[in-house]
Amino acid sequence: MTTKDYQSKRPLMIFLHYFRNHWKLFLLDITCAVLIAGIDLAFPLITRTALYDWLPQQQYRFFFTIMIVVAACYGLRAFLQFIVAYFGHTFGIRVEADIRADLFKHMQELSFDYYDRNRTGQMMSRLTTDLFELTELAHHGPEDLLTSCVTIIGALIVLFTIQWRLAIIVALTIPLFLCVIMTMRRSMGKASRESKQKTAHINTEIESSLSGIRTAKAFANEDVENARFTAANTLFKTAKREFHKAMGRFHSTMELFLSSLNVIVIGFGGWLIMEGKLEYIDLLTFSLYIATFVNPMRKLASFSEMFANGFAGLNRFVDIMRTEPTLQDKPDAVELKNVRGAIDVEEVSFAYDGDLDVLKGVSLHIEPGETVAIVGPSGGGKTTLCQLIPRFYEVSEGSIKLDGHDVRDVTQRTIHQNIGIVQQDVFLFADTILENIRYGRPGATMEEVIEAAKKAEIYDDILAMPDGFNTYVGERGTLLSGGQKQRVSIARIFLKNPPILILDEATSALDSVTEAKIQKAFDALAKGRTTLIIAHRLSTIRAAGRIISIADGVITESGSHEELMAKGGMYAQLYKTQTDIARNM
Repeated sequence: MTTKDYQSKRPLMIFLHYFRNHWKLFLLDITCAVLIAGIDLAFPLITRTALYDWLPQQQYRFFFTIMIVVAACYGLRAFLQFIVAYFGHTFGIRVEADIRADLFKHMQELSFDYYDRNRTGQMMSRLTTDLFELTELAHHGPEDLLTSCVTIIGALIVLFTIQWRLAIIVALTIPLFLCVIMTMRRSMGKASRESKQKTAHINTEIESSLSGIRTAKAFANEDVENARFTAANTLFKTAKREFHKAMGRFHSTMELFLSSLNVIVIGFGGWLIMEGKLEYIDLLTFSLYIATFVNPMRKLASFSEMFANGFAGLNRFVDIMRTEPTLQDKPDAVELKNVRGAIDVEEVSFAYDGDLDVLKGVSLHIEPGETVAIVGPSGGGKTTLCQLIPRFYEVSEGSIKLDGHDVRDVTQRTIHQNIGIVQQDVFLFADTILENIRYGRPGATMEEVIEAAKKAEIYDDILAMPDGFNTYVGERGTLLSGGQKQRVSIARIFLKNPPILILDEATSALDSVTEAKIQKAFDALAKGRTTLIIAHRLSTIRAAGRIISIADGVITESGSHEELMAKGGMYAQLYKTQTDIARNM
């Protein structure tokens, strides 16, 4: 389904849509459940016939034959119950897995600004906790609802054939019970939604605290983190308390109803016996059917609770699926092919969330294969400009073109395939060094990975590790040094081998010796490719064909190192300051 489909369809129809791929399992589950209901309905009727006919007429052989058949039916019922429990839950898990897969795929399509506004813990909760109850709802929901209706309606039909007066009394209590269920389901649903929101909040706090555990220890702020966690945990307990209150009211009301139903049947049935309008055997049959009622009634109650829990998570799932990515490919977007690397930035302005402008009317032309260094004070707009080129964000005004194609007219995927980025904040996946390097080109051979590692000056370090390329890097690469992490990320770009490079402080975590080696490799890689280099250490960009300075969202200077030094502007001042600091160290 598309985002438009999620926006136009009701959550229930969206949920049922996921049944389609597993309809055979669903049909097996429902068929077995209906057969179980049929066996349960038959037993009281067989008991009544035995007491009225077979035993009084001394048809003992026939009676025991029927009992053997009944026992066999209950053996079949046990087998059917296994089918329902095993394959029914298998069906539910597959539905949940499909929903989670679609959710994760949609999350990958959402733009950067969505993740700027939402925390990781919230997203984790949507992918995990919110969907857990959907397995039970997908399995037990339709099954319980159908079998309960079959059992109740079937029992009522039989009861009306026995004694219509008493059957009417029983039938009139069922709508009352259903009204109570629907009323209380709404309160449980509201409490469940609030509980899930609080659960997402505590997940966010846990994710934040665990991610920052090293910082907390460094500042000896374990007590601060404990207090923050305790506050979130208390909020969570409060939400659960309200849900449990609603659930408690629901179950106590249900038990009162079921107990009262037995009293009503025995009381009114006893009066009918006194009036000579009912036989003892018929009253016993009524009691057996009331006992048969109890399980469907409990199932309806459980379904109501299950529905409240499951749909609270389903609604949160639908909310995300209805969220359209801020940046979308046009219907007629073309693929970017045979990229030469020409970049044109034309009167570009940009502001995050429409607030304070970060870039103001920036224009820049970069020839294919040209190396351009971008310098300037922090917050001046250097990184923002380099995030607009691969269209991670949409320009507020102006346009950016690659080889003459406006990036808004090109598919985002092909843009990203042709641009390689090494960022200052390195991210490594919790996997081996091999897989982290191979992430640059998943189908790469081992020889190609080794060659990329050599170019990134990380090969010797890898061989010195106990497990070599199979060394586990830890969460976010914590088992590697800062320089090693940076060089692994650089190796990824060597493997990707894109026509356009963006190096955002790519050597910031390296020592001077290693940085010099990497710089040579970058110079070799940059030949014939368009390269943008963001750097604070100006000594690393002297070889750039052109250097531009950005401050307060505008380009203040542009030229070679020698030209900018001769101007004596901001670049010259920055270079002189850094040179003086280096001499005094």
